[in-house]
Amino acid sequence: MKRILLAIAAVVLAIVGIQVFYEPGASQASAPVADRAGQLVRGEYLARAGNCMGCHTNAGGRAIETPFGRIYAPNITPDKETGIGNWSADDFWRAIHNGKSRDGRFLYPAFPYPSYTKVSRADADAIYAYIMSRPAVSKPNREHALDFPYNQRILLAFWRTLYFTPGEFEPAADRDAQWNRGAYLVQGLGHCAACHTGRNALGGTLDKNDLAGAAIPARDWYAASLALHDRDVAEIASLLKTGVSSRGAVYGPMAEVVSGSLQHLSDADTLAMATYLKSLPPTATLKVADLAHAPQERARIIEAGARIYEKQCAACHLATGEGQGTAYPPLAGNRTLGASPVNAIRIVLNGGYPPSTHGNPRPYGMPPFGQELNDEEVAAVVSYVSSSWGNQGGMVSPASVARLRGMPGD
Repeated sequence: MKRILLAIAAVVLAIVGIQVFYEPGASQASAPVADRAGQLVRGEYLARAGNCMGCHTNAGGRAIETPFGRIYAPNITPDKETGIGNWSADDFWRAIHNGKSRDGRFLYPAFPYPSYTKVSRADADAIYAYIMSRPAVSKPNREHALDFPYNQRILLAFWRTLYFTPGEFEPAADRDAQWNRGAYLVQGLGHCAACHTGRNALGGTLDKNDLAGAAIPARDWYAASLALHDRDVAEIASLLKTGVSSRGAVYGPMAEVVSGSLQHLSDADTLAMATYLKSLPPTATLKVADLAHAPQERARIIEAGARIYEKQCAACHLATGEGQGTAYPPLAGNRTLGASPVNAIRIVLNGGYPPSTHGNPRPYGMPPFGQELNDEEVAAVVSYVSSSWGNQGGMVSPASVARLRGMPGD
């Protein structure tokens, strides 16, 4: 028994030691920059692409809800006392590429370094230069409110061993420059896998690049599949840049991403991302468990939902569920409804607007029906929509509606 315990202790120490000292890319130095002003402009653009402000806001403090507790985004302004004013470009690269703070502490992967590790040193340096050019704000950081044992940072050594592989993006030799640019943005700065790829109980991604859609349990939304092989490239690019297209619109957390990040990208970059997303292979839709109903009861609920839909929804989305242009998104063939009804329930209850963007400054919105429809009625109409026009969703329970009724609409 003593030998077994010693062996286990040796393995534990080896894992911790490797994670503490193993830092690939640490010796990669910054390249000389001739055009300092150009680097700052590029850094601002790249910070937008990475949606840094989405979490860090003006000087940190935003609460990020996770299944393990609450993490507060730190102050990354150049303030020397409360921000990162004492950080060097090498320190910033260490955080981006290896997920470690200036003092060597492991960073929690709410900071999406498993994706950011693909960012090039030149791009990391540009983002650093831009951040250091902004006004310093004195604002102390808040302690994370994580449950035990997740508040024990040393345990991240084991998480990293299982789920984190540092390494820059490597262009595919058999793909053109546009595809590779899109892959770099989606896999790296865009960190799309952070939401759109499923995770296990420890928060590790099930497949880093499948983007097949996943629940966002801490916020009660569903991030739809980004394997958009059946969509036109121009349509995908429009959805990314404006928040709407002829085949759908974005709401909830994705609306924040489009508003704060994607709408500010160049047409060339959104087209590159769209090209990459269209190339992803089809993925199996993760269907929700269908509720057991006797055939007559199921038919009654669907019929009740059809009546509600005809009265409340058909004028905009049409009786066929095909929608009307970019103003009223189609519900027929909706990939989100086949995987989870949570988005539909929340939008029926609270209403929803796509983001206001340069390309769509006055978006059409859907009014809330939470005060007009009770839980049974919302469940019925969402069940009807989820099982009509080729949608493959299941029946929705009134209990699911009740759970979401009190949730904020963001």
